[in-house]
Amino acid sequence: MKYIAHLKKDKKMGQVMKVTKPYVPKKEKDLYSILLRSIAGQQLSVKAAATIWERFLNLFPKKYPEAKLLVKMSDEKLRSAGFSYQKAGYLKNIAAFSMKNKLDHATLSKMNDAEVIVYLTQIKGVGKWTVEMLLMFALERPDVFPSGDLGILNGMKKIYKLTEEGKALRIKCEQIALKWEPYRSHACFYIWPYKDSV
Repeated sequence: MKYIAHLKKDKKMGQVMKVTKPYVPKKEKDLYSILLRSIAGQQLSVKAAATIWERFLNLFPKKYPEAKLLVKMSDEKLRSAGFSYQKAGYLKNIAAFSMKNKLDHATLSKMNDAEVIVYLTQIKGVGKWTVEMLLMFALERPDVFPSGDLGILNGMKKIYKLTEEGKALRIKCEQIALKWEPYRSHACFYIWPYKDSV
């Protein structure tokens, strides 16, 4: 695979690749559901997010959050699944957006990464990081670098023995990631599991 040879040109990334099994994303078809799930799971552990998502699905007759049902659902009912009022509002925003705009592969595949970010961040509650995850994991875009992802920043801090913090760390990591273009997503698929294994 082209990206393997390219990433190995970075010697430190090459070392990581020797000892790490990369994450392999599965192309997801239901982008609406993915957006809902990413908002539902924000700032929660994987286990807590899974529990709340299951409760959320159980609020719907077919165990699927149909947009027309979700927009009419009371905040109290959504809170009973474990959401804050703010998250409940964000979920409804996604549902409302999906009823007026297209949220499918055919539509988004015609846009470049930056256009997808602009298109989806107009939904209140959907931020750049959320869209970057969708680009990487659901749309399988090869060259996304989520510079706001703490896991990636902390992983790179270990790999490259960086001492910077905060904004300076983010800028440094963005600079390092430039040498991975056009395969920055693939580099991240190694960094996440590596970070958790050392």
